Amino acid sequence: MRVLSFVVVSALTLGSALPVVAQERSFNFALGAAVGSAPEYMGSDSMAAVAAPTFTFGSLKWGALDVGNGVRGVPKNGLSFNGAFRVLDERTTATSRELAGLADIDIAVELGFGLKYQETNWMAFGEVRKGVTGHDGVTGTLGADLILRPNDQWLIAAGPRVNFGNDEFANTYFGVSNATANFAQYEATGGALGAALQVTGTYFIDDNWSLAGGVSYEKLLGDAADSPITKYGSEDQWRVQIGLSRQFTLNF
Repeated sequence: MRVLSFVVVSALTLGSALPVVAQERSFNFALGAAVGSAPEYMGSDSMAAVAAPTFTFGSLKWGALDVGNGVRGVPKNGLSFNGAFRVLDERTTATSRELAGLADIDIAVELGFGLKYQETNWMAFGEVRKGVTGHDGVTGTLGADLILRPNDQWLIAAGPRVNFGNDEFANTYFGVSNATANFAQYEATGGALGAALQVTGTYFIDDNWSLAGGVSYEKLLGDAADSPITKYGSEDQWRVQIGLSRQFTLNF
């Protein structure tokens, strides 16, 4: 089983109201593990098993700082500033022999920031991320969700996503610098590289434990879809994940 996350469960929310006085000092978060299935690499028509630890930020209270509303809390309505984080699996010819002649790509970690507008039954967001490892490109995501809370134990969200990448990112994952037996030379340029629909559901088993799952379908666009790598594989990218997590509250 390849060990890597393909879906970031939660990003740290930094923007929130700052009260003048807060007596409690606490940190609320959830840790867990998830398993699932995802394409072996971007543009592949083969699926691979994936597994990863998960982290969900809940809240932080320290003096005048009061951020978040808890793992199980309903997010506060309004505009907030977020941290953004994504991990992309490595791409190697050792596991994908059809890529012989292409350079291997290390595991990529992307860090950045985003804005989110939250209402009780919907939300919209935008993120910008920079590759720290694996690639030097810049990526981004625009998305929105409808949010359903049928009862106190269920949280369901569904909505579209559009994924972007600059020339550096697109050429790293979809470009072919030198022709190979399977791929013609190709220089990929950036832009909108994929349009997706994502559905997630969380079941709160009790006050501490929760079970979360999700499925997403992405259609590659632009130079990502036109790449010889994708033509050899598929424009249709499916991802499925399910995981178990437990929330913790540290008081200090």
